[in-house]
Amino acid sequence: MCFECVQCGSGAIYIRQRTTERAKVRQISTPAGTRIPRRTRHIMAKYYESATIYNYSWDQVTQGFWNRYPNPYSSHVLSEDTVCREIRNGKLHSKRLLTKTNHVPKWGERFFKAKSVNIVEESVVDPKERTLVTYTRNIGFNKIMSVVEKVVYKSLPDQPGKTIAIRSAWIDSSVYGFGTAIRAFGLERFKKNCAKTVNGFNYVLQHMFPNNPVALVAVAAANKDYQGSKAQKLREAAKHASDHVKAQAEHLVQNLSVKG
Repeated sequence: MCFECVQCGSGAIYIRQRTTERAKVRQISTPAGTRIPRRTRHIMAKYYESATIYNYSWDQVTQGFWNRYPNPYSSHVLSEDTVCREIRNGKLHSKRLLTKTNHVPKWGERFFKAKSVNIVEESVVDPKERTLVTYTRNIGFNKIMSVVEKVVYKSLPDQPGKTIAIRSAWIDSSVYGFGTAIRAFGLERFKKNCAKTVNGFNYVLQHMFPNNPVALVAVAAANKDYQGSKAQKLREAAKHASDHVKAQAEHLVQNLSVKG
């Protein structure tokens, strides 16, 4: 598989995999036993996978997870409520209900006019294996568009003090004649929301753990790369301007020589 790595200013490293279409989505079992989703072979659901490396330990990421909202990037999240939380077999099982805004383009208003959508988030924290697994899905309006997401947060053995989040998502629609357009729209919106999620989570982590050495080193390196890139662009712009002036001067000299 081909991955692309990007170092952002907040210190998080994005590793994105290509988006694909899958004729059949494998079935996932959530902690509560809900089966999501099984699609028939003739439906081409959009599948998206990405990974993000946070420059914080698994313990810090797990603490920050419960404090993600509010943050400057979460204006689309209207509310969050914990439905239930219990410990089973040494694992913390939680279920939360979130309400998010749901702006749709003009062409989509004929299918969906609601201003918000409810999201169920189920999670399992396994302190022994040091994993946090979340399952998220929208409830209601599933025939119009369903989005199912699974995220696994776990430590990086070869990179102490860092945590990787592996995100998988399935976007589907059963609207006859418009399914392809709705799935494409849902995928692009999901990608944008992923960026907001990562930026917002990093914002929370930075404020909860401002003196985290791993994050500070990563931010310093990112800023150095940014300054170097900026200086390179300035040098290129100056060279371009110099070449342009030189070309104009040579053209002027040629014209004077002809007239002379």
